[in-house]
Amino acid sequence: MNNCSGNSDVVIRRVTVAGVAAIAPAVSEIYKYYVEQTTVSFEHIAPSASEMCVRLEEIAAEHPCFVAESAEGLAGYAYVHPWKARPAYNRTLETTIYLRHGMTSRGVGRRLMLSLIEACRLTDCHALIACITHENDGSLRFHESLGFRTVSEFKEVGYKFGRYLDVTDMELIL
Repeated sequence: MNNCSGNSDVVIRRVTVAGVAAIAPAVSEIYKYYVEQTTVSFEHIAPSASEMCVRLEEIAAEHPCFVAESAEGLAGYAYVHPWKARPAYNRTLETTIYLRHGMTSRGVGRRLMLSLIEACRLTDCHALIACITHENDGSLRFHESLGFRTVSEFKEVGYKFGRYLDVTDMELIL
Protein backbone atom coordinates (compact mmCIF):
# COMPACT_ATOMS: atom_id res chain seq x y z
CA MET A 1 0.00 0.00 0.00
CA ASN A 2 1.09 3.49 -0.81
CA ASN A 3 0.04 6.24 1.58
CA CYS A 4 2.47 9.00 0.59
CA SER A 5 2.07 12.75 0.74
CA GLY A 6 -1.23 14.51 0.24
CA ASN A 7 -4.70 13.25 1.08
CA SER A 8 -3.48 10.83 3.75
CA ASP A 9 -6.99 9.49 4.27
CA VAL A 10 -6.76 7.90 0.80
CA VAL A 11 -4.75 4.73 0.24
CA ILE A 12 -3.42 3.78 -3.19
CA ARG A 13 -3.42 0.03 -3.72
CA ARG A 14 -2.35 -2.15 -6.63
CA VAL A 15 -5.09 -4.43 -7.93
CA THR A 16 -4.45 -8.09 -8.62
CA VAL A 17 -6.62 -10.40 -10.69
CA ALA A 18 -7.84 -12.00 -7.45
CA GLY A 19 -9.02 -8.61 -6.18
CA VAL A 20 -10.89 -7.46 -9.27
CA ALA A 21 -14.29 -8.94 -8.39
CA ALA A 22 -14.37 -6.94 -5.14
CA ILE A 23 -13.79 -3.58 -6.85
CA ALA A 24 -15.63 -4.08 -10.15
CA PRO A 25 -19.03 -2.81 -8.91
CA ALA A 26 -17.50 0.43 -7.57
CA VAL A 27 -15.35 0.91 -10.69
CA SER A 28 -18.43 0.38 -12.84
CA GLU A 29 -20.36 2.94 -10.79
CA ILE A 30 -17.59 5.55 -11.12
CA TYR A 31 -17.26 4.98 -14.86
CA LYS A 32 -21.04 5.08 -15.43
CA TYR A 33 -21.13 8.78 -14.56
CA TYR A 34 -18.53 9.61 -17.22
CA VAL A 35 -20.23 7.48 -19.88
CA GLU A 36 -23.72 8.84 -19.28
CA GLN A 37 -22.98 12.46 -18.34
CA THR A 38 -19.78 13.54 -20.09
CA THR A 39 -17.74 13.40 -23.28
CA VAL A 40 -14.72 12.13 -21.32
CA SER A 41 -15.55 8.58 -22.39
CA PHE A 42 -16.66 7.82 -25.93
CA GLU A 43 -18.71 4.82 -24.82
CA HIS A 44 -22.46 5.35 -25.09
CA ILE A 45 -23.60 2.56 -22.77
CA ALA A 46 -21.92 2.02 -19.42
CA PRO A 47 -20.64 -1.53 -18.89
CA SER A 48 -22.22 -3.58 -16.13
CA ALA A 49 -20.22 -4.59 -13.08
CA SER A 50 -19.72 -8.07 -14.59
CA GLU A 51 -18.49 -6.59 -17.89
CA MET A 52 -16.15 -4.31 -15.98
CA CYS A 53 -14.90 -7.30 -14.00
CA VAL A 54 -13.91 -9.10 -17.22
CA ARG A 55 -12.15 -5.98 -18.55
CA LEU A 56 -10.23 -5.43 -15.34
CA GLU A 57 -9.21 -9.09 -15.00
CA GLU A 58 -7.64 -8.95 -18.47
CA ILE A 59 -5.86 -5.70 -17.65
CA ALA A 60 -4.65 -6.67 -14.16
CA ALA A 61 -3.32 -9.99 -15.47
CA GLU A 62 -0.84 -8.18 -17.73
CA HIS A 63 -0.47 -4.57 -16.64
CA PRO A 64 -0.42 -2.26 -13.60
CA CYS A 65 -3.84 -1.34 -12.20
CA PHE A 66 -4.42 0.78 -9.09
CA VAL A 67 -7.31 1.98 -6.96
CA ALA A 68 -7.61 4.84 -4.50
CA GLU A 69 -9.58 3.88 -1.40
CA SER A 70 -10.95 6.06 1.36
CA ALA A 71 -13.23 5.44 4.33
CA GLU A 72 -16.14 6.33 2.01
CA GLY A 73 -15.16 3.66 -0.54
CA LEU A 74 -13.43 3.69 -3.90
CA ALA A 75 -12.30 7.21 -4.81
CA GLY A 76 -10.85 6.34 -8.22
CA TYR A 77 -8.86 3.95 -10.36
CA ALA A 78 -6.10 4.00 -12.95
CA TYR A 79 -4.58 1.42 -15.24
CA VAL A 80 -2.66 0.94 -18.47
CA HIS A 81 -3.55 -1.24 -21.41
CA PRO A 82 -2.07 -1.88 -24.86
CA TRP A 83 -2.11 1.20 -27.06
CA LYS A 84 -2.19 -0.78 -30.29
CA ALA A 85 -2.28 -4.50 -31.05
CA ARG A 86 0.78 -5.00 -33.26
CA PRO A 87 3.94 -6.35 -31.57
CA ALA A 88 6.04 -3.30 -32.45
CA TYR A 89 3.85 -1.25 -30.08
CA ASN A 90 4.08 -3.60 -27.10
CA ARG A 91 6.28 -1.21 -25.09
CA THR A 92 3.78 1.62 -25.45
CA LEU A 93 0.73 1.61 -23.19
CA GLU A 94 -2.36 3.80 -22.96
CA THR A 95 -3.34 5.25 -19.60
CA THR A 96 -6.83 5.36 -18.13
CA ILE A 97 -7.82 7.23 -14.99
CA TYR A 98 -11.22 7.99 -13.50
CA LEU A 99 -12.13 9.54 -10.16
CA ARG A 100 -15.46 9.42 -8.40
CA HIS A 101 -17.42 12.50 -9.45
CA GLY A 102 -16.51 15.32 -7.06
CA MET A 103 -13.08 13.88 -6.15
CA THR A 104 -10.99 15.95 -8.57
CA SER A 105 -8.50 18.60 -7.41
CA ARG A 106 -7.76 16.77 -4.14
CA GLY A 107 -4.48 15.08 -5.12
CA VAL A 108 -6.03 11.63 -5.51
CA GLY A 109 -5.58 11.54 -9.29
CA ARG A 110 -1.96 12.67 -9.02
CA ARG A 111 -1.20 9.92 -6.50
CA LEU A 112 -2.90 7.31 -8.67
CA MET A 113 -1.02 8.40 -11.80
CA LEU A 114 2.34 8.65 -10.03
CA SER A 115 1.85 5.10 -8.75
CA LEU A 116 0.92 3.95 -12.23
CA ILE A 117 3.86 5.71 -13.90
CA GLU A 118 6.32 4.30 -11.36
CA ALA A 119 4.95 0.77 -11.85
CA CYS A 120 5.34 1.16 -15.61
CA ARG A 121 8.94 2.32 -15.17
CA LEU A 122 9.63 -1.00 -13.45
CA THR A 123 8.51 -2.90 -16.55
CA ASP A 124 9.72 -2.82 -20.14
CA CYS A 125 7.27 -0.03 -20.93
CA HIS A 126 8.91 2.82 -22.83
CA ALA A 127 6.06 5.27 -23.50
CA LEU A 128 2.66 6.11 -22.07
CA ILE A 129 -0.12 7.62 -24.18
CA ALA A 130 -3.13 9.50 -22.84
CA CYS A 131 -6.01 9.95 -25.31
CA ILE A 132 -8.07 12.89 -24.06
CA THR A 133 -11.19 14.58 -25.39
CA HIS A 134 -9.88 17.97 -26.46
CA GLU A 135 -12.54 19.87 -24.48
CA ASN A 136 -11.42 18.17 -21.24
CA ASP A 137 -9.12 21.03 -20.20
CA GLY A 138 -8.66 19.71 -16.67
CA SER A 139 -7.29 16.38 -17.90
CA LEU A 140 -5.05 18.07 -20.47
CA ARG A 141 -3.54 20.33 -17.77
CA PHE A 142 -3.29 17.43 -15.31
CA HIS A 143 -1.35 15.23 -17.74
CA GLU A 144 0.90 18.12 -18.74
CA SER A 145 1.73 18.67 -15.05
CA LEU A 146 2.90 15.03 -14.93
CA GLY A 147 5.27 15.53 -17.87
CA PHE A 148 3.02 14.37 -20.71
CA ARG A 149 3.36 16.38 -23.93
CA THR A 150 0.86 16.83 -26.75
CA VAL A 151 1.89 14.74 -29.74
CA SER A 152 -1.25 14.76 -31.91
CA GLU A 153 -4.65 16.33 -32.28
CA PHE A 154 -7.42 14.61 -34.20
CA LYS A 155 -10.37 16.68 -35.38
CA GLU A 156 -13.94 15.37 -35.12
CA VAL A 157 -13.02 11.69 -34.61
CA GLY A 158 -15.62 11.04 -31.91
CA TYR A 159 -19.38 11.58 -31.94
CA LYS A 160 -21.41 11.78 -28.76
CA PHE A 161 -24.42 13.74 -27.53
CA GLY A 162 -25.15 14.90 -31.08
CA ARG A 163 -21.82 16.51 -31.83
CA TYR A 164 -18.35 15.73 -33.14
CA LEU A 165 -15.44 15.73 -30.71
CA ASP A 166 -11.71 16.23 -31.09
CA VAL A 167 -9.10 14.08 -29.36
CA THR A 168 -5.65 15.09 -28.14
CA ASP A 169 -2.98 12.44 -27.65
CA MET A 170 -0.36 13.16 -25.00
CA GLU A 171 2.80 11.13 -24.47
CA LEU A 172 5.22 10.51 -21.61
CA ILE A 173 8.52 8.85 -22.45
CA LEU A 174 9.69 6.83 -19.48
